[in-house]
Amino acid sequence: MTTVISVHSFRGGTGKSNTSANLAGQLAAAGNRVAVIDTDVQSPGVHVLFGFEEALEPNLNDYLWGKTSIASAAHDVTARVTESVPVVEGGQLFLVPSSVKASDIARVLREGYDVGTLNDGFRDLAKDLSLDYLIIDTHPGLNEETLLSITISDILLLILRPDRQDFQGTAVTVDVARRLDVPSLLLVLNMVPGGIDLDDLRSQMDAAYGAETAAILPLAEDVVRNASGGMFSLLEPDHPWSQGIRTIAERVSS
Repeated sequence: MTTVISVHSFRGGTGKSNTSANLAGQLAAAGNRVAVIDTDVQSPGVHVLFGFEEALEPNLNDYLWGKTSIASAAHDVTARVTESVPVVEGGQLFLVPSSVKASDIARVLREGYDVGTLNDGFRDLAKDLSLDYLIIDTHPGLNEETLLSITISDILLLILRPDRQDFQGTAVTVDVARRLDVPSLLLVLNMVPGGIDLDDLRSQMDAAYGAETAAILPLAEDVVRNASGGMFSLLEPDHPWSQGIRTIAERVSS
C-alpha cells in the first residue's frame, strides 16, 4: 500500500519544494521506496534540489501529452541520497520532473492538461514502482490540479510562514481539505525567526486551525545559503532545520 503525501502551500515562497525533496530523501534513506513528482508544471524546480541544472527527459509533460508512460518519466536518483548518507537496504528514490522548457510551459498555460490523466499517473506510478510513499509537490494556491492532489492524499502537508497572508490562505486550504475528507492534515511552519516562544506559537497554531503542527522550522541562513544546492537535511543532519525535517518524516511514517 502506497501512502500518498501532498506537500502544498497557499502561496509561493514557503519552501514547499525544498521540504518535499528533503522529506523524500529522509524517507528513502530510512529504507523506503519513494517517488517525488513535480506537479508544479507552471514553475517547476524540484529537479534543482537533486543537482540537475535542467529537468530530465522524459518528464511529466511527456506523460501528460501521451508521449511516454509515467514509469518511464520516473528517474532513479537514489545516488543523490547516497552521496550524503548511507541508505538502509531497500531504500530507493525516484524523481518525476516537469519540463523547464519555455515552449512546454507555454503550452501548459495555453492548453492545460487532462487532470484525469494525472490521477491515473499517480495510481500507475505507485503500482509500477511498488512505492511505499508518493510525494506530490503541488502548485501553490487552489486550482483543479491541486484539488485533485488534495483529494487523493492520505496525508496533506501544508507549509506556511509566520505571515498574515499565509495564515489566512492556509485557513482557507484547511477548510477545503476538511470538506474533501483528507484522512490526515499536518501543518509545518517554516522560516520562523529566532527569539519567538515556540510553545506559544504551536498553541496559537493549534487554536487557529485545529490541526496538528508536525514541525516548526527555523529561519536559517545556512539553508538560504545552500540555495537549492542539494538536500540540506542530508548534507547537514545535525542542523535544527534538518532535525525538523526528520521529525516530519517520523510523523508521516508512524
